[in-house]
Amino acid sequence: MGTERIFLADEAATAALGAELAATLKPGALALLSGGLGAGKTALARAIVRTLVGDPGTDVPSPSFALVQPYDANGTPLLHADLYRLHDPHEIDELGLFDRPDAIVLVEWPERAPDLAQLATIAVTLTVPADGIGRVAEVTR
Repeated sequence: MGTERIFLADEAATAALGAELAATLKPGALALLSGGLGAGKTALARAIVRTLVGDPGTDVPSPSFALVQPYDANGTPLLHADLYRLHDPHEIDELGLFDRPDAIVLVEWPERAPDLAQLATIAVTLTVPADGIGRVAEVTR
């Protein structure tokens, strides 16, 4: 796996990266989205989901409280999870993220379940530069 650093100047750049990443996610893929609060994880997840479902107008709420939002990506199950509220890594077992081996799974806050890292197809860490302008994405494939 190699890591690439990408500067995302604005929301359009984030959406473009999301579309690019979505094109690489096949059934069974696990994408991990890390970064602090406000780093852009949900914005990137939105772009990925909208690309995979084929509808730029799809409502993609943050799954912070639901923990998991399911979608249909043209016949492939797509699960968008937010682990921020998990207190124990074993709680992930109750979410059913891996019940369907053909599902594409996007996980925000994967640090809450460190074992996920070894299963990841792709991992993205987003940070806010010191000047607060844009975002930096470190993409490991």
